[in-house]
Amino acid sequence: MKITQIRLGTISVPLRVPFKTALRSVDSVEDVIVEIHTDTGAVGYGEAPPTGAVTGDTTGAIVGAVRDHIAKSLIGRDVDEFEDVLKIVQSCIVKNTSAKAAVDMALWDLYGQLYQIPVYKLLGGARKSIVTDITISVNAPEEMARDAEAAVRRGYDCLKVKVGADPALDVERLAAVRQAVGKEVCIRIDANQAWKPKEAVRILDQMQERGLQIEFVEQPVAAHDLEGLKYVTDRSTVPVLADESVFSPEDAVRIMEMRAADLVNIKLMKCGGLYNALKIAAAAEIYGVECMIGCMLEAKVSVNAAVELACAKKVITKIDLDGPVLCREDPVLGGAVFDEKRITVSDEPGLGIRGIQSGKLSYLF
Repeated sequence: MKITQIRLGTISVPLRVPFKTALRSVDSVEDVIVEIHTDTGAVGYGEAPPTGAVTGDTTGAIVGAVRDHIAKSLIGRDVDEFEDVLKIVQSCIVKNTSAKAAVDMALWDLYGQLYQIPVYKLLGGARKSIVTDITISVNAPEEMARDAEAAVRRGYDCLKVKVGADPALDVERLAAVRQAVGKEVCIRIDANQAWKPKEAVRILDQMQERGLQIEFVEQPVAAHDLEGLKYVTDRSTVPVLADESVFSPEDAVRIMEMRAADLVNIKLMKCGGLYNALKIAAAAEIYGVECMIGCMLEAKVSVNAAVELACAKKVITKIDLDGPVLCREDPVLGGAVFDEKRITVSDEPGLGIRGIQSGKLSYLF
């Protein structure tokens, strides 16, 4: 199965409601789709979101990285040289993790198709279904309370609540959400790097004193500030999850060695795809650290690849793969089934993606 062509296109999928964090606000998913074509007729699918505020990757950067570097290195290579082609993706250009992730997952898709096995079984096959949280965007407390109530009515029993846009309001935001949904609903919070270390401890202590029952806090301080992250981890009774601080297996190992966080978040767009995500999961198993698997604001192709990994590895105990259910529609044919909080992986070979609905994909080349 030789790689003959790599095509890129874009999709635009409107969101149910605007997605707001401490870093950005968006109304739709605007992602790059990668198709890797082969001489057997098999096509592998990947996807990358331009999340410049987190990864530094814009649409133009993703397109340029794939077209000018990755594609030129892969055309003519055999998919069965799997380790070699995966390493080529990681080594032919530095950074550009979203572009690498999109191509990486498309290669895993092809490899699964070549040997007629789903990717999650190739990776370990621990389970067939998982349960995700759903994100509550940062807004005024009363609006967040309404959004939380609506999510619970849809069947969600775990909410990831965005905070940090105005630290002075964060405790009131959480109090409003907790009052709206009651004590039985799991609440985890995501500050998206918005707080200073001492400020984070103070805010988390206030939330604990109010009895707001937080499962964990995600990335309370700046991504580069590992000492600050450790400061919060050492002094807060709320467990800390490292997210933007983890871009590579090396980052993950450093955090685990420092005990700078209680958990680590695996995101394919930050680490460059399944190839490196597997290394992070393996390190977590060695250090005895649980993982969450998360996504950016992505449609189903790339989130589907994350589902395959989540269903493969038991060290991944927290699931934050709500991208597709935040969208008004799903233009992707095949793949995992997203039934609100319940996600069931496909048993079709590879990633199980059959394509994009007609008229929804605009080819670039």
